[in-house]
Amino acid sequence: MQLVNTHDYDLAPYSHEMLRLMSKIPLPGSVVPEMTSSMIEVSTGICRSAAEVLEQLGAMRDALVRCADKLNIAVVGGGTHPFQQWHEQRIYDRPRFRQLSELYGYLSKQFTIFGQHVHIGCPDADAALLMLHRMSRYIPHFIALSASSPYVQGQDTQFDSARLNSVFAFPMSGRAPFTLSWDEFGHFFAKTTKTGVVKSMKDFYWDIRPKPEFGTIEIRVFDTPMTVERAAALSGFVQSLAAWFLREQPFTPREDDYMVYTYNRFQACRFGLDAVYVEPETGEHMPLREHIVSTLRRIDAHAQDIGATSAIDMLALSADLGANDAKWIRETQSREQLLAEVVRQAAQRFRGERR
Repeated sequence: MQLVNTHDYDLAPYSHEMLRLMSKIPLPGSVVPEMTSSMIEVSTGICRSAAEVLEQLGAMRDALVRCADKLNIAVVGGGTHPFQQWHEQRIYDRPRFRQLSELYGYLSKQFTIFGQHVHIGCPDADAALLMLHRMSRYIPHFIALSASSPYVQGQDTQFDSARLNSVFAFPMSGRAPFTLSWDEFGHFFAKTTKTGVVKSMKDFYWDIRPKPEFGTIEIRVFDTPMTVERAAALSGFVQSLAAWFLREQPFTPREDDYMVYTYNRFQACRFGLDAVYVEPETGEHMPLREHIVSTLRRIDAHAQDIGATSAIDMLALSADLGANDAKWIRETQSREQLLAEVVRQAAQRFRGERR
């Protein structure tokens, strides 16, 4: 989440004070610092439904707003702050963040970007890798539905999700190797660590990566949504897809799926819900929003079983209308002609207030 002042709505280095206040409030999940001191990371506990995610995020949102009010700052969603200057950001004083700053130089401050990660529990290690590569076909869907980072340093980038361009600058970004057994993945990991390039799974900035200590795969391409309702809906989409994969085994992923992966990813980042999607198996080109809607309808029964129907309906309507958070940001800026006012209204949206 972004922490902004209420004077000009630029980023404000208040994470330490926010953490101090939040530590006094009993909440599910956790609230921790992130790379720079103008951002804060919140996470739920283990949830079994989108409704449970929304309940936990709602409680955390309300606590964040109360603490921010005491400090005369605001909390905002979105994948990038529209006009902050990266060189003004401060690295949060923690050993890992200092180490990353020393390694990556200015990239660490340019990493003042804001994303939502969704973990999905898996039955076993082999099933986790199978699910990871099945999910890879839906990376464009996740990007387009969550896109909320059209502006960077005061400029419209013409991307719906410019945030992911910053992630690609890191050497271990991209996608996981195509392995469908944990033993095979273990061999890859052993060879990689032997080179000294990586020391742990945290050193991989892949779009989806296994998280063995949690028994999950972690999907990392979502921009932070502007509201907790949309955040919960996106998690419901992931959970419904996972249920479909596990119960119906609808297709077997192949290495060839990745021939169109980078193109589909770029299209979703650049054009959002107006992107073109190339179906990996057939090579057919179609509007991404059509593929999103057909996918949502295909998994509707599984969404009902896990109580995610309202989440699926919200995202289907969004795809039908071509309306993601990036569109809201651009429309608000077009009307107000002042990015600080866009951030102010975004802070109201996060609070649950409607203008």
